[in-house]
Amino acid sequence: MRKITHPGPRAHRRADVLPCQAVPVCLTLRAGQTLTRAITDGLAQAGFKSGYLRLDGAVLSPMGYVTPAPAPGDGHAAWYSQTCTQPLAQIRHGGAHLGVREGAAFVHCHALWQDQAMGHVLCDDSVISQDVSVSGWGLRGAGLVAQPDAETLFTLFRPEVTRPPPAANACLITLRPNQDICRALLDIAQDHQIAQARIEGIGSLVGTVFENAASLESYATELLIIEGNLHGGKTRLTAASVGFDGAGQQGVLRAGENAVCVTAELLMIFAPE
Repeated sequence: MRKITHPGPRAHRRADVLPCQAVPVCLTLRAGQTLTRAITDGLAQAGFKSGYLRLDGAVLSPMGYVTPAPAPGDGHAAWYSQTCTQPLAQIRHGGAHLGVREGAAFVHCHALWQDQAMGHVLCDDSVISQDVSVSGWGLRGAGLVAQPDAETLFTLFRPEVTRPPPAANACLITLRPNQDICRALLDIAQDHQIAQARIEGIGSLVGTVFENAASLESYATELLIIEGNLHGGKTRLTAASVGFDGAGQQGVLRAGENAVCVTAELLMIFAPE
């Protein structure tokens, strides 16, 4: 499994895990709003300040985005491309976490759109073209808050307690670098006595190795989980990923060979046995 060297001291805790209540929601994102405003307003109207939404079927015009890029020489292990603009993006698969950064709502989003292009969507620079219904989960008991990270020198989401959830049915998780994403999720499930779960979320990997598709050789790739589940002592993640060339690839991640690059922001929703 490939690994990456970050500039700062290695944090002792390799995963942050908080129990929470994930409530299924179906929202309408309104035309004319930025993606940040549409997601924030939609979840607020449903009674939530944080959550995770799947953006499949959304149309953005315009859409600003970046893709992974090599290290810029300032100490960071990897970076982003220059900002790109897509005049019209028809989102095939997308995932977005709503959290807080510097006291304001902040959305972290990865998406795959037409022509198998993929990237990190700049939500303040992307506008909903037409009303669209999306599904996801509003969160109670925990939310993501952006904090400076000494290990990577990035500002990254970490879960924080908002208030004790009335009944936890999920865990909000962030993973630190250089651990296999499938193994890390399995370890967390075992630690919390979770036998079955649905996995949602986004992140980055040190290259991407699929079971059933060509690998991505870029040493920093973006990740979007399309379908994830944990069952029978195994984690299976069907995902989309993109490297330095901006071309998205889809497949099942090969367990044991996909190390987290900078972070992974995940929602583990417990499933009945």
